[in-house]
Amino acid sequence: MIDMSDSELEAIRRKKMRELMERISSRKEDRKKRIDPEEVLGRVFRGRAWEVYRAAYAQYPQVMERVKDALVRLVLAGRLNEINGEQLYLFLRRLGLRVRLETKIKVLEHGKLKSLADKLKEGI
Repeated sequence: MIDMSDSELEAIRRKKMRELMERISSRKEDRKKRIDPEEVLGRVFRGRAWEVYRAAYAQYPQVMERVKDALVRLVLAGRLNEINGEQLYLFLRRLGLRVRLETKIKVLEHGKLKSLADKLKEGI
């Protein structure tokens, strides 16, 4: 059996504690480096921006990966503060992406909103 003095044991314990603290610190830094793009975009998307973004992503997934990265970089650099659905739609159109959005026509009648299909059925 090895006999160690109290000072040697304390030195080993301090070394292990320092290594543990360094590992914890490095993990925290890694988490900070990993940025959630959805969270970053959520800070600047307004109105129907998410609807346009998701429709574009469903139709053009490869291109939208690059667009997402570019938008995140702009937000993090402070060059993009707010973007609504119409602005995002026009931006994507300028890039050559024809994003098809689901269109619903509603009719307001007697204080109630009805779909156009329901309104036409009533007329029959």
